[in-house]
Amino acid sequence: MRLELVPLVSTDVERSKAFYADRVGFHVDHDVEPGIGMRVVQLTPPGSACSVVFGVGISEPDAAPVRGLHLVVDDVELTREALIHNGVEVSEVSDMGGGVRYAYFSDPDGNSWALQQISQEVDLPVES
Repeated sequence: MRLELVPLVSTDVERSKAFYADRVGFHVDHDVEPGIGMRVVQLTPPGSACSVVFGVGISEPDAAPVRGLHLVVDDVELTREALIHNGVEVSEVSDMGGGVRYAYFSDPDGNSWALQQISQEVDLPVES
């Protein structure tokens, strides 16, 4: 099994598409209108095998936002600065200990994201 697509709530498709493509840097895979009043916009984060999708006729108009999606990054500080430069409000970096660091942001519809960095140099117990 592979998770490859996560549907997101969007109350304004153009605003959501601009946020993810222009500010966060996701690649626009599809923006199609297959008919019957439907529109499907699918975008993928750089380097990811999992995409997000939103549009018209995809989710219930009053559905709750998706919370706590994780974008795993090599450098949370660098990624945070790039997002801030693109106009995204991003929290300060939180160091959780053990080589794990996070920063958080949300899209205009309240779907929330965590930038997660896990250091490859995590201290593990030494066996004797």
